[in-house]
Amino acid sequence: MGNNLSTNYHQVDVNGSHFEWNTDEGDFKFEGDGALVFWINTAFKVFLDSIEEIAGEDETALVLESAGYRTGEIVSDFYHETIGNVENIVSSLPNTYKTAGWGITTIVDVEEEKNTAVVRVKNSWEYKINGEQEKQEEGTFIPGHWAGVFSGLLREKVWYEVRKSQIKGDEYSEYVFSPSSITPNENIHDMIQEKKRLELVDLEKKVSERTEELQQMIKEISAPIIPVLDHILVIPLIGRYDENRLDELMAKTLQKLPDYKANTLILDLTGIYEVDDFTIDLLHSMVKASGLLGVSCLLVGISPKLSMQVVQSSEELEGLMCFSTLKHGIHYALAREGLTVEAQK
Repeated sequence: MGNNLSTNYHQVDVNGSHFEWNTDEGDFKFEGDGALVFWINTAFKVFLDSIEEIAGEDETALVLESAGYRTGEIVSDFYHETIGNVENIVSSLPNTYKTAGWGITTIVDVEEEKNTAVVRVKNSWEYKINGEQEKQEEGTFIPGHWAGVFSGLLREKVWYEVRKSQIKGDEYSEYVFSPSSITPNENIHDMIQEKKRLELVDLEKKVSERTEELQQMIKEISAPIIPVLDHILVIPLIGRYDENRLDELMAKTLQKLPDYKANTLILDLTGIYEVDDFTIDLLHSMVKASGLLGVSCLLVGISPKLSMQVVQSSEELEGLMCFSTLKHGIHYALAREGLTVEAQK
C-alpha cells in the first residue's frame, strides 16, 4: 500500500491496475476514473431485483443488455485512446476485468480480419447474482458488454452467441462474437413489436371471450315467450336478426309452443327499429311454422316508421293481422276466444 503526505490518501497497484482512495474527499478511483464498490450478493442484487420488480423480467434483461453494450463501447474508446493497438488492448483487458472483480476473463481468440472473437468468463459478478436470484438463463449484461467492447475495438458492429453457460452447469460461460446487424436498439424494437403482438393476441382473446358471453346472453334473453293469458302468448322481438338469431328464435319457439297449448302467438315488433327483407322473411317463417302447430300469429307494435319501411321493402306482410299496440292485439286475441276484458267498477 502506497501513501503520500496525507494519511487519508491511499493508492495501490494490483496486477498493473491502479486504485486510489481519498477519504477526505470520499473519492475512490480505478484507473484514474471515479468508481464505487457494491456488495454483489446483497446491495447490488437488491438493486437489480428492484428494477426487475418494477420493469419486468424480460424488460430488465434487455435494459441490462443495452447498458452492457454501451459501457463496452466506452471501455473500447478509453483503451483506443490510451493504448491504441488492438492486440495490446486485448492482452491487457482480461487482467483489468479480473482485478476489478468481474471474474476470470479469457479472450480465447480475436480475428481482426474477420471481426470475430471468443471470450470465456468464469465466476462473474452477474453469474453470482443470477445464482442468488435462482435464475436458469445466462445473464445479458456481460455478453452485451463484450459485444460493445469488440464493436468498438474492431470498428464493426458485432453481436454475441452464448455457446456455453456457467449458470446452466458448464465450467464457464463462452461467448462467440461475429458481425451482425443486431444491436440493442434492434432488440428493443423487436421486443416492442413482440409486446404489441402479445397485447393484440390477448385483446383478441378477450374480445372473443366477451363476444361469446354476449352471444350466450343474447340466446338466454332473446325472444322470451311470455304467457299473457290462457292460450295467448307474446314474444317481443328486439334488435336486428341474422341467420343465427333466426335459427335460435325458431328452435326455441317451436320447441316450447306445444307446452303452452296456445291458440294465438303475438309477435311484438316494438323493439325492432329497422326492417329489411331478412326481417320480413323471419316474420313469414314464424307465421308459417306456428300455423303448422295450429297457432295463429298476430303482429303488434307496428309504428308509422316501421310501416313505411315495410311498404318500401321488396317483401310484404299480406294476410297477416297487424296492430299498432300490444293492447289491441290482446283484445283481438281475446275476442277470438269469445272473451273480453272489463274494467273493475
